[in-house]
Amino acid sequence: MPRLSATEPFLHPEAEIHASTFGAYVEIGRGARIVQSDFGDYAYCDRGADIANTSVGRFANIAAMTRIGPTDHPWRNAAQHHFLYRSSYYWDDVADDAEFFAARAARRTLLGPDCWIGHGAVIRPAVTLGAGAIVASGAVVTKDVAPFQMVAGVPAQPLKPRFAAPVAERLLALAWWDWSHDRLRSALPDFRALPAEAFLEKYGG
Repeated sequence: MPRLSATEPFLHPEAEIHASTFGAYVEIGRGARIVQSDFGDYAYCDRGADIANTSVGRFANIAAMTRIGPTDHPWRNAAQHHFLYRSSYYWDDVADDAEFFAARAARRTLLGPDCWIGHGAVIRPAVTLGAGAIVASGAVVTKDVAPFQMVAGVPAQPLKPRFAAPVAERLLALAWWDWSHDRLRSALPDFRALPAEAFLEKYGG
């Protein structure tokens, strides 16, 4: 039997899940925290990932100790401490600031299919990563990343594209990440053996 399931996410011990949903064959690493996020089919995150207000694309690869969609503090106010918005923690006669939390939740991070986020990287709120993008370990991504672009640094800057533009365009058109589970299994030997250009020639992208 495969370890991953089409019906239930594989949650490693100590994973914290809050108001989130998961597609088929999803794996959530030990001690990860997932808040108000949705994971597409086959996406996974490794141990200690902290992901909030994020839509995770199919086949997304998220390494350990990453932070995605980290929430902001009200830094323009006179104070930026929890007491402004988690007020019920400090006084029994005042509610938390629902408007502040709603504004946080609305700034969603979007991860495209088959992106790869390296160990310890940070992806800021309201950033979009394109399909197949790569974020280097330790990078801090503050701006959108184009499909199949590799970025690194603090703040993250483009390094180089994974593929020449015509190959990238053909991969986007092929959209193998939308294939059925059976079709993926049938093509598995070619996914393993063929470089992208040869794969596209065989599968018509």
